[in-house]
Amino acid sequence: MAGWDNPDVDLLYDVNGLAERAPTWADLTMEYVGEYGTVLAVLLLGLWTWWSVRRDSPDRPAAATAVAGLVWAPLAACVALMVNIPIRTLVQRPRPFVDHHDLEVLVKGKTDFSFVSDHATLTMAVAVGIFMVHRKYGLISIALAVFAAFSRVYMGVHYPTDVLGGLALGTAVALLLAPLAMWLLAPLVRAIAASPRAGRLVWAGTDPEGTPADAEEGRDGEREKSPTGGRGVLRRRDRDLAA
Repeated sequence: MAGWDNPDVDLLYDVNGLAERAPTWADLTMEYVGEYGTVLAVLLLGLWTWWSVRRDSPDRPAAATAVAGLVWAPLAACVALMVNIPIRTLVQRPRPFVDHHDLEVLVKGKTDFSFVSDHATLTMAVAVGIFMVHRKYGLISIALAVFAAFSRVYMGVHYPTDVLGGLALGTAVALLLAPLAMWLLAPLVRAIAASPRAGRLVWAGTDPEGTPADAEEGRDGEREKSPTGGRGVLRRRDRDLAA
């Protein structure tokens, strides 16, 4: 075991040592949670956030902004994973069990490079995307992403710096590209919100005059008189939904 001349390896042994001392059922649980459960949990929380914001947003523009942000969350994860491909190829760091044969490895068959962790990258990118839309659910998602990172070291398939790099990469992609992503996604979500049929995918509330959320919206913010002199429909001005 390496000493403090290599803190990364030392911490790897400390965390992975928990798996060595844990009962079999605990290791099996961590194996499935760390490999599949955390990713699934973060994605499901993203869906729950979408269901909440479409129902609880005060108006259609606010809902469209939130939904556009939630669409960006999984897209950010995909972009971050693509960015990780050249990083892994450049660094070419072997998995920790290649050089440290006495580790307790819970998941066999990992042959790709170790830096940076795809699991940590994916879960943190989605979590940060959720956090930009909903603070409470975002914090829960970030906690799940951190746990996913911990589990990768626990299972002996990543060094601590692999998962820290993944958390940093996912965060950077989700935050730095968010303005461009929202600029591109907002018009699409705004168009969906204005659709009589698909509008409820964005907002499930009612307009100020009690009009259903899927009522027709126009391009200017004036009430127009109907040909018979009656009360016209409420038309809203297009708003910039970019966050």
